[in-house]
Amino acid sequence: MTDAGRAAASAVPTLVPTLLVIILAAATGSSHVRVASPPFVQANDNRVAAGTVVRDTLDLRLVVAMAKWRPEADSGPVVTAAAISEEGKPPQIPAPLIRVREGMAIVASVHNALADSTIGVVGLGDHPTTARDTLFVRPGETKVARFAAGSPGTYLYRAIIGSHSPDDTLHEREQAAGAFVVDPRGGSPHDRIFVINIWGEQTGPKTYSNALALNGRSWPWTERIDAVVGDTVRWRVVNASNRVHPMHLHGAYFRIDGKGDAFEDTAYAPPARRLAVTEDLGPQTTMFMEWSPVRPGRWVFHCHIAFHVIPTDARVIPAEHGGHDEGSNNPLEHMAGLVLGIDAKPKPGATEAARNGPRRLDLYVDEGAKRGRSARAMGFVLQHGSTPPASDSVTIPGTTIVLTRDEPTDVLVHNRLEEPTSIHWHGLELESFSDGVAGWSGTAATPAQAIRAGATFLAHLSMPRAGTFIYHTHLRDLTQLASGLYGAIVVLEPGAKFDPRFDHVYTVGWDGEGPNVHLLVDGDSVSSPPLEMRVGETHRLRFINIGAAGPGMFSLRSDSTLATWRALAKDGADLPRSQATPRPARLIIDVGETYDFEFTPTHAGNYTLSTPVTPAGPKGPSWTQRVVVR
Repeated sequence: MTDAGRAAASAVPTLVPTLLVIILAAATGSSHVRVASPPFVQANDNRVAAGTVVRDTLDLRLVVAMAKWRPEADSGPVVTAAAISEEGKPPQIPAPLIRVREGMAIVASVHNALADSTIGVVGLGDHPTTARDTLFVRPGETKVARFAAGSPGTYLYRAIIGSHSPDDTLHEREQAAGAFVVDPRGGSPHDRIFVINIWGEQTGPKTYSNALALNGRSWPWTERIDAVVGDTVRWRVVNASNRVHPMHLHGAYFRIDGKGDAFEDTAYAPPARRLAVTEDLGPQTTMFMEWSPVRPGRWVFHCHIAFHVIPTDARVIPAEHGGHDEGSNNPLEHMAGLVLGIDAKPKPGATEAARNGPRRLDLYVDEGAKRGRSARAMGFVLQHGSTPPASDSVTIPGTTIVLTRDEPTDVLVHNRLEEPTSIHWHGLELESFSDGVAGWSGTAATPAQAIRAGATFLAHLSMPRAGTFIYHTHLRDLTQLASGLYGAIVVLEPGAKFDPRFDHVYTVGWDGEGPNVHLLVDGDSVSSPPLEMRVGETHRLRFINIGAAGPGMFSLRSDSTLATWRALAKDGADLPRSQATPRPARLIIDVGETYDFEFTPTHAGNYTLSTPVTPAGPKGPSWTQRVVVR
């Protein structure tokens, strides 16, 4: 299985027979049969609701049939897949949008036009519900579901087609699914809906064909989103796939107002709404988010799993341009899959604040001797003093960069690799030109370029909040990340000093890109030197996951008993008071996330901080650090 297949190991795919619909040539009176070519899919931007409203009832007539889907260009490769349509209309991916107001009744008929596959339809029912009933529809059959819309929220519905086996990692069939939105009686403010659908199939021992789409399209054919700095943007994001997607926004925080699935939605009260720049969307879950562009320019919203956004793994036919797409300066080539482009315009008459007396740092991108399982060793090395570091010096992870809130800082990046690179300052609300997406950051007229081999780039950093952040490559993502091009950023309050005796940073990365990949914690897959603490002392633990895919699972134990720590922040943003609470010292941290905790030991003894480093999880080897409390 490919790396993309391994990244989808948690998927529960469904197998769809790739049969064409067979019909009789009745119009000519012939007794022969002919094979009808399936219709083409229409990409659904989720702006128009399906069905017909008569008084207080929505009449919805859905058909599940085979269709031809072009998730990329209109002339691009074709995927034959089951899709859902309204009766008499083209099939759509994602499935037709169901959007009604609270109190409305729904009469939904589902016709199964597949030749030999029974379908199970999930999500056509009252909301919320604890029942997980499924409407089963045999080939050629039509069934009707009658129900009330239920409570306001963001839900999803989907058709499970054919055999449904957790052991079938060779196929994914998650394109027959769409959004189901219930608005309050008074209506909802303007929002947009984006649905993640996936089709996948292993095409050879080491090849996997993927169609990873947002509203039916894969980057660079996804929609471009226009916005204005300071305006409120509301998105309902629906993960209709069986994979986890940590969704990351560049350049601004978003507020999470609700999370849901096919059956229920939890709308958070204002005091419980937290900020994030990366949020995990589990299989068949939804998120209602609100945000405002902070700075003008072009930004992206994307899944942070490398396999879902790179051309070698996120295209139907991966081989393009001689296999050199990932290193291209063209953002239409070096990204693919689950990516949305955003163009934020300044408000009329607005001007950028002057940068007065910025601090200056020099950061070197080096390659050194191979180490561990990775084929190469690359690293970010910060210059200390007046002498640049040696050209083959490599630190994995890169030097922790300590900054101060509201202190403008310029970082001159020296690329001493023999290939281009770029740096994304993950979580910082900085200018677009410095954001690090080659060929995209900045504006259409003046895009930032990749940092060529032997060249430099001056990044202007802004830090309006203190917290834990990340810097990492945003070009040739898989290879350069797995080789070590990532590091931590710690932003302190003015006047504060970073003291490693009490402030501890743990950065998770990958050691290589092959089948035997291990997680690294601070560059090691086995252990780190022990820590010493004293009873009653408070220590800050900062956790970062910037591997290519998959979560880190940390725990802090005394013997077999979980310790207690207090949650402080996520993605550099302080948690709401209701969530900044003591809790068992266990953490699952996905790619692109950071978490901060306080630990104050109450008794002397030996503790162990650990995380599994292989897909075997807790049953396999773990990285550990001994914590001695006196």
